[in-house]
Amino acid sequence: MRRKAGMAIAAGAVIVGVGGWIGSRGSAYAQGPATPGCTDATIRGTYGIQMQGTIPGPGGSQAAIGVAVRTYDGAGGFTQIDNLKGAATGIVFDRPGSGTYQVNEDCTAVALLQPGPGIIIEERMVIVDHGNELRSISASPPPIMVSAVQLRIDRR
Repeated sequence: MRRKAGMAIAAGAVIVGVGGWIGSRGSAYAQGPATPGCTDATIRGTYGIQMQGTIPGPGGSQAAIGVAVRTYDGAGGFTQIDNLKGAATGIVFDRPGSGTYQVNEDCTAVALLQPGPGIIIEERMVIVDHGNELRSISASPPPIMVSAVQLRIDRR
């Protein structure tokens, strides 16, 4: 009987502790409760990016990995250099790209990347740690299914 009572008390303590931790996080904003909101300037600076997923390839889709350096201007534009390796197509070195982005007050964002003429990739992002980190997924076109983590290298 004592063992059951002890386990019930321990389980209650865990629930209260987790509940308190979750309650302290209390905001639906990606940024966190202490931040009034995000703007395009929140992600101003240069970021190192690591990405992985699937991209179009011969006969369908192929696994792909890549790295990039992207610089956000704080006003809705960015430039980047990436290196992308497809399982079937091999690596493309130092491919330049550019695009636009828009940050929402809830610290989510949309970026439109143009890695080449006539190619537009839409990314959906979440801003983390006051803009020091971004998490993103490709939203379109459908054959591209890539996720990425972006870490701020410096502020400009």
